[in-house]
Amino acid sequence: MSSTSSGNGLLHLNDVEAGHGPGPDPSKGDNDDLLDSDADPSDPFDIAHTKNAPLETLKRWRQAALVLNASRRFRYTLDLRKEEEKEQRKRMIRAHAQVIRAALLFKLAGEKQIGGTPVASPVAGGDFGIELEQLASMTRDHKLSALQQFGGVKGLSGMLRTNIELGINGDEADLLNRRNAFGSNTYPRKKGRSFWRFLWEAWQDLTLIILIIAAAVSLGLGIKTEGLKEGWYDGGSIFFAVFLVIVVTATSDYRQSLQFQNLNEEKRNIQLEIIRGGRTVKISIYEVVVGDVVPLKIGDQVPADGILITGHSLAIDESSMTGESKIVHKNQKEPFLMSGCKVADGFGTMLVTGVGINTEWGLLMASISEDTGEETPLQVRLNGVATFIGIVGLAVAGSVLVILLARYFTGHTEDPNGMAQFIKGVTKFDDAFNDVVKIFTIAVTIVVVAVPEGLPLAVTLTLAYSMRKMMADKALVRRLSACETMGSATTICSDKTGTLTLNEMTVVEAFVGKKKIDPPADSSQLHQSVLSLLSEGVAQNSTGNIFVPKDGGDVEISGSPTEKAILSWALKLGMKFDVIRSESTILHVFPFNSEKKRGGVALERSDSEVHIHWKGAAEIVLASCSGYLDSNGCLQPISEDKEFFKAAIDEMAANSLRCVALAYRLCEKEKIPTNEESSSGWVLPEDNLVLLAIVGIKDPCREGVKEAVKICMDAGVKVRMVTGDNIQTAKAIALECGILASAEDATKPTIIEGREFRVLSEKDREEMAKEITVMGRSSPSDKLLLVQALRKGGDVVAVTGDGTNDAPALHEADIGLSMGIQGTEVAKESSDIIILDDNFASVVKVVRWGRSVYANIQKFIQFQLTVNVAALVINVVAAISSGDVPLNSVQLLWVNLIMDTLGALALATEPPTDNLMHRSPVGRREPLITNIMWRNLLIQALYQVTVLLVLNFSGLTILHLKDDENREHAFEVKNTLIFNAFVLCQIFNEFNARRPEELNCFKGVTKNYLFMGIVGFTFILQIIIIEFLGKFTSTVRLDWQLWLVSIGIGIISWPLAILGKLIPVPKTPLGAFFMKPFQRSRNA
Repeated sequence: MSSTSSGNGLLHLNDVEAGHGPGPDPSKGDNDDLLDSDADPSDPFDIAHTKNAPLETLKRWRQAALVLNASRRFRYTLDLRKEEEKEQRKRMIRAHAQVIRAALLFKLAGEKQIGGTPVASPVAGGDFGIELEQLASMTRDHKLSALQQFGGVKGLSGMLRTNIELGINGDEADLLNRRNAFGSNTYPRKKGRSFWRFLWEAWQDLTLIILIIAAAVSLGLGIKTEGLKEGWYDGGSIFFAVFLVIVVTATSDYRQSLQFQNLNEEKRNIQLEIIRGGRTVKISIYEVVVGDVVPLKIGDQVPADGILITGHSLAIDESSMTGESKIVHKNQKEPFLMSGCKVADGFGTMLVTGVGINTEWGLLMASISEDTGEETPLQVRLNGVATFIGIVGLAVAGSVLVILLARYFTGHTEDPNGMAQFIKGVTKFDDAFNDVVKIFTIAVTIVVVAVPEGLPLAVTLTLAYSMRKMMADKALVRRLSACETMGSATTICSDKTGTLTLNEMTVVEAFVGKKKIDPPADSSQLHQSVLSLLSEGVAQNSTGNIFVPKDGGDVEISGSPTEKAILSWALKLGMKFDVIRSESTILHVFPFNSEKKRGGVALERSDSEVHIHWKGAAEIVLASCSGYLDSNGCLQPISEDKEFFKAAIDEMAANSLRCVALAYRLCEKEKIPTNEESSSGWVLPEDNLVLLAIVGIKDPCREGVKEAVKICMDAGVKVRMVTGDNIQTAKAIALECGILASAEDATKPTIIEGREFRVLSEKDREEMAKEITVMGRSSPSDKLLLVQALRKGGDVVAVTGDGTNDAPALHEADIGLSMGIQGTEVAKESSDIIILDDNFASVVKVVRWGRSVYANIQKFIQFQLTVNVAALVINVVAAISSGDVPLNSVQLLWVNLIMDTLGALALATEPPTDNLMHRSPVGRREPLITNIMWRNLLIQALYQVTVLLVLNFSGLTILHLKDDENREHAFEVKNTLIFNAFVLCQIFNEFNARRPEELNCFKGVTKNYLFMGIVGFTFILQIIIIEFLGKFTSTVRLDWQLWLVSIGIGIISWPLAILGKLIPVPKTPLGAFFMKPFQRSRNA
């Protein structure tokens, strides 16, 4: 994210993982080089992928850029130095955690909060049987002996007044007591940059510093020669203009930084489930307290330091803290859990023992001031454009300086009365020096106007605006570059469940034996023994939970949507969840695995019989079954009836149902390992299963998905469905959503199973990937292979994912989109954008905003280059021909403010239009300045240059000012009209820039209040400048006729733009015509 985002009081893993920094990823490097084979190695600004770009590449473009204000230009790029410092801090905290914590507590003494984040000052002991320091020491140093002295987890939970099954009470008094005793799960964050810091950075611009020095010299000379009353105007007006530029620039940058801070607040605010008062509740990570019982499952982030209560195959990735990419298995011998780490496998529950700065993670986050930012491909390219324009501007400014000085000292520069300004031996030194300072000031001001310092920053401005608006459209951007890359997306690989469908699941069909139970929850149609086994399997082989309120309220079911659907069905059948769980003991768990598509549990009943229950994809579980229980509870061989069950599964799948099978088998107790070491490697038997039931779960399509898919297709973005579900279910949903146009399209290779795709050679995969529309029964590794194949084929790929195993595909894709509701923390960390409502329609909105970012930047470039070309040409031609320039320093600074900061604000914040989704995706290497833009800007610039030069050379005659007795006043009127007409041309041309390709440039303008406000503000300020600030800007008041002339000159740009848009342009980019001779010479 941007470098404005400081740590904001939230314990969250963000870009501090070992091996996941912004530097090169060894697993991806070769692939990215391959994808970037058409890059120009001689062009440092030609970087198609800044995601995981090598540090050397990033250094190279920085060194090549022409920069006047480095602190401002590189504010939103990756801070290469800070990235190295972050790793050093991590190592230091590991070694000196206690000392750092003591220093931090000392610093916090007497402070109630830092940077707006409250940090509770812990009070020793309180009402608890253990003190903070004892807890912190035990957890920090992983002292198993200390834990045993406290009586293990049960003893410790008693000291913390926690029930390890029901959690803490959780009322306000209890929570306050715990925060006072053990601290809150926040850490002190360093304050964000103040407005004064932005002011300081804004005036670091080299040209502005030179202008301030020149203004000081001019002020001194003016006062010396003309006295204080009249002599301060020249220097003072430049001072004021520079001050205005600095204040407006700083204000814009400061507002932008606040937007990024607010977005980062959202990004880090993890929501997690905890158990309080026996019920599962969702809270912010901020609100976790010592004593909380937290369920952990694969993909979760450990929210605080803690101790394992119970766990099954629980494996933790501790690389974020230790720096070692090693998975650590947690059990009663290794019970300590560190905040900020992630659950790699299994599930369990933990007792929170340390929060906030009492954890190593909290200390680390408190010591890291800011994210280090990142650059986007568009930002890098715009730095290249700015550098090229800047070099031209410097050359022009240098030429103007030489010409003006040469003309001045050779006596060819005349005043309004026709007298030479410099006569050797006659002109006083002070007068000559003052004139030279003025000439030098004009040249420097031309550099200010010519070097578009704000051009690369306009990307950040439009991204900040877009990201804020995208939040309202349910998309949280984690990586800036993804926002613009989405505009280039050519294909979206979407999950089915929860993205294309509602994720509101209900069991609508059920087969027990060969009998279809109708309605599916009618227990009277089932034998008691079948009911008992089904209830046992559902209750124990589940990560979900059921809470029955004591006051007789509604039953609360928690878990994944599939778990909730099956638990709800079993409840209707009469399952007693808590009773069943208390009557049997879990011996071993095989957590649900997206590769194997099933999960299992071994349990010992009260009669010492051991049952192994499996639940998973119907056809996969069915393949492992050797028998089935019929509805009367009799065991039947399955061999003769397997085709019946397969047909039942296919029929349910064809009706868009997700098919899940439940099966069990008996197991001899002696075969089950008794100690933790041997049980960790033991595999649950999965053969000779007895089928209990097959259920069909309905998950209806989301409303509006079909329309969203059609919008994508019309926009040239191919939608592909990649799902772990049965291929028949996938086909039915794809037809329903419009991903497949008709059933006739559902043939290979358009629709394919993951296992068929993965066995192909790399070359065949690349060929087939282009044809695939639906992939069923796919594993996360199949999704990764598909993404790699599509990218090698030249596609810009967006991929959705919610599971931990989706992380590699999300990381590999050009844009990784994780799900905000169902997505695991691991998936979110690996993604670029989080879709907050898990809805495919929101993905389409992201594409729209991505295209809008690119379009807005192009609008701003067109507008800015028009001003640049016109201002430079007018001043250069006038300087060469007459030795004077019609636009002076203060006027040019005002023009610079209009085109740079105010222009960027007006045009870079245009909302997206429907027209954007009727175009093809923006190519990675499509020129920034298209032929349409060249046509528009050249027509406007040519018109402005022609009219204003005619006014410059013949203005006295045209305006009937030749006979004016006061020649100086006549010249001032002429120059004021030129300045006024030039500014009004820019104001009217700002409307043209809104719609570079459409004839009607006013469409929707009244709804864009910011645009209208900036245009109105600019126009009112221009009136004030002309009518009331003449002394500062060297202008005079204009009568109403000349105001009408100025407005007339400006308004002609509207019909001119409409006529210009009727001129056809060649398809071949203009740059290609100029590049061909260079390419020929290079090839030769």
